[in-house]
Amino acid sequence: MTTIAELPPGFADKVLSAQSTFRSVMDAMARPGSVQPIVPMAGAPDTMMRGTAAIALTLFDHDTPLWLDARMADSSDVLKWLKFHTGAPVIQDSSIAAFALISDGVLLPALERFALGTNEYPDRSTTVIIQVDSLGTGRSFELRGPGIDGVATLQASIRPFDLFERLRVNETLFPRGIDVVLVADDAVVAIPRTTRVVSKGV
Repeated sequence: MTTIAELPPGFADKVLSAQSTFRSVMDAMARPGSVQPIVPMAGAPDTMMRGTAAIALTLFDHDTPLWLDARMADSSDVLKWLKFHTGAPVIQDSSIAAFALISDGVLLPALERFALGTNEYPDRSTTVIIQVDSLGTGRSFELRGPGIDGVATLQASIRPFDLFERLRVNETLFPRGIDVVLVADDAVVAIPRTTRVVSKGV
């Protein structure tokens, strides 16, 4: 059993690292489909990529209810690390989560199970962070929408394979909807609810 002293450390420089990670996430949101680097941190618990851990250290706190997929929720190391470094409450009701961490896309539940926001407060929705195999190789996707000059192309190896088909629910929900952040090791891509994605084939 891992003790607090044995937990992977957080940021070596909390302020500068948090600022850098926040800027990477904001740049990713502003330019959907663009791959943004996240400066590697000191360490991360098993099942959690370095980029995911950096985002957690930057965006999670006592006021951000967090939902974990079964693999992360079953990891005592992940639970201890999150509690020690972020204080974010881990909850079982995904419909009130501010963030959701998905260690493997095959474990992603139906998006309708997450908070979708309201017309008055569309920001009260769940941001879903999904760890993927690659943000540089794999299938090609075309992205259109705000923040994109014409068409952006993303090459990625992701699960579930029908993720972007599932995200089409955002078209009917807007301004409500789900924002997605894809993480591959220490790289990040954002797919805001306003972005439309189509596959260009294998």
